[in-house]
Amino acid sequence: MKMFSVAHKTAFVVDHCPYMAESSRQQVECDVLTKSRAQGLIPLAPVSKSLWTCAVECSMEYCRILYDVYPLHKLINYIVSDSEFHILNTWRQEAQSTHELMSALAAVGPPNPREDPECCSILHGLVAAVESLCQLTELQHEQRTVLMDTAEMVANRGRIICLTNAKSDTHVRMLEDCIQETLLEQNKLAAGSDRLMAIQQCELVLVHIFPLGEDTLVSDRPKKEISPLLTSEVHSVRAGRHLATKLNILVQQHFDLASTTITNIPMKEEQHANTSANYDVELLHHKDAHLEFFKSGDLHMAGSTSRDSGLKETVTLKWCTPRTNSIELHYCTGAYRISPTDVNSRPSSCLTNFLLNGRSVLLEQPRKSGSKVISHMLSSHGGEIFLHVLNSTRSTLEDPPSISEGCGGRVTDYRITDFGEFMRENRLTPVAEASPNPAGKFPADRAKAQLERYTRYWPMIISQTTIFNMQAVVPLANLIVKEALSEEDVLTCQKTVYNLVDMERKNDPLPISTVGSRGKGPKRDEQYRIMWNELETLVKTHAGGSERHQRVLDCIVACRSKPPEEEERKKRGRKREEREERPEKNGNNKEVDDKSWQDSERLKGVLEKEEPESEVIKDSPDSPEPLNKKPRLATEEVQPSEKTKGPVSLLALWTNRITVANSRKHQEFAGRGAAVNNKTELYQHLKDDNGMDVHENGKASR
Repeated sequence: MKMFSVAHKTAFVVDHCPYMAESSRQQVECDVLTKSRAQGLIPLAPVSKSLWTCAVECSMEYCRILYDVYPLHKLINYIVSDSEFHILNTWRQEAQSTHELMSALAAVGPPNPREDPECCSILHGLVAAVESLCQLTELQHEQRTVLMDTAEMVANRGRIICLTNAKSDTHVRMLEDCIQETLLEQNKLAAGSDRLMAIQQCELVLVHIFPLGEDTLVSDRPKKEISPLLTSEVHSVRAGRHLATKLNILVQQHFDLASTTITNIPMKEEQHANTSANYDVELLHHKDAHLEFFKSGDLHMAGSTSRDSGLKETVTLKWCTPRTNSIELHYCTGAYRISPTDVNSRPSSCLTNFLLNGRSVLLEQPRKSGSKVISHMLSSHGGEIFLHVLNSTRSTLEDPPSISEGCGGRVTDYRITDFGEFMRENRLTPVAEASPNPAGKFPADRAKAQLERYTRYWPMIISQTTIFNMQAVVPLANLIVKEALSEEDVLTCQKTVYNLVDMERKNDPLPISTVGSRGKGPKRDEQYRIMWNELETLVKTHAGGSERHQRVLDCIVACRSKPPEEEERKKRGRKREEREERPEKNGNNKEVDDKSWQDSERLKGVLEKEEPESEVIKDSPDSPEPLNKKPRLATEEVQPSEKTKGPVSLLALWTNRITVANSRKHQEFAGRGAAVNNKTELYQHLKDDNGMDVHENGKASR
């Protein structure tokens, strides 16, 4: 029953009743204003198409796209309905072309507005469409002949697309009931005939067309199952470009098509031959051309380029300067026929003519940074244009990478040993009789359920997990994945949790990965926070299995909420950890300081022997200094005669020696020599002259 899908046969039913001659009210300009137009020339008045013209043009675009992408085995039967039905072609492959359909439509002509509307009905065409779906196509007849013994395996499915102007929702339900009754009648007739086949599935797509500026009388409705044989959906669309957009979306949905927009196509201007501009062309093709994009996640989707806000999406690819021709070979993983969305536009015509002349165009993915990736190529074969999918990732012809090397060489720390253990625990064995257990589950179902439990949380990379790298968590990790836990299992899990709490109290290190981080990684309390979060995530995925699983989770949550004294103990542990780390960082500096202190003491003793009573004197402006000597601050001046408490740097000792040497090169200021405690007494002879004792506060006493 899977041999033929609904897309194999499509019956188009277009309403040809008098009301379809009504104007769509979408104006089309016939005279474009130009500068070369003569003065006084009155432009032509705009015209508007009828509902019938809009329906015919849009349905022909539907057929053109289908025939471009699927030249075989996707068949259309076109029916016009007025006072009777008119079948314009058959299911034969020779009758499947837009040229034959347009010729037949020209013979039918536009609807007659003066015809009696009571005699015309869309029901005539719908009944004829159901009857045509019961007829065998050439491919169906061939398959039934080959499968003579199992001819019933050849399915018969089809789709009916009806373009009409319905009166109301009640009118739509009446049409659906009529099709349902016709399906049952035709299936009874097909049961006793060799030329007909019963219909197993029929899809009705009813498109209600109404003029611009009017309110619709029919509501949109998604796909709904009317009966096991019939499903129906309703679309209420304004005539004109809105109808064209809707049918463009429908043809993509019905035949698994996708849209690709080629951007930055350089073309010379018609009026200015020396200049060029960049244009965009939208192409339709099978959606498998974007399969690699969906796998890799590099899909660059953009909104519809049309003026309407439809649901259509397109993938954007950039034009590459063509430096290749059909002689060169490229490694392609697929080739799909294309169909331009706007076939009559100048950019589409230029692109198709360029490709049909034997040229090939490479297309690249738009990227903001990094090297460009050429993913597709446009080329023609035998007068038909194909979109080729180029291999932009690891070639399927190459040897697959070793798991120790990582996928594509990017990841190397897979849990290979743990995965081997995982496979041993979940290997399947044949059983003599597949009998269900007391719970009603068969062995295959139990195996699937166990595999699902084991893979609810299973990190693949060592650097992405902490608990699976800890031997202390192994008992809990092995028990929590079981379907049912015993009391002993719960006690074992709780004991594991208490052991982790004891490890945290002792501030034991954890196997935290430092890949991608600077230094030694996170602090100790942060390591335990990561560990508890991951452990809680593991147990939460199994907590809904039973009440005992929930008890394990409650134990973890209770142990994570620590009392205040525990938090104070953690702070003391962090301070101790910092004190332990500080000597490690300053170990080399301490050795250097000890050595410099010994040297400074040795040099200090030599200086004290040479100048036992020398004083430190500030450098005079004329005293020479070494060229590489930096200006000294006052805090750096240390007297070597004083007994220094602690080590003195070599710089201070050397500065003092230079200061002493410079002081010998000029005569000392007389007043400084009589200073007491670095203070010189002013008016020294005042006492002798006046017989007064002058204190520091300026008051005199006799």
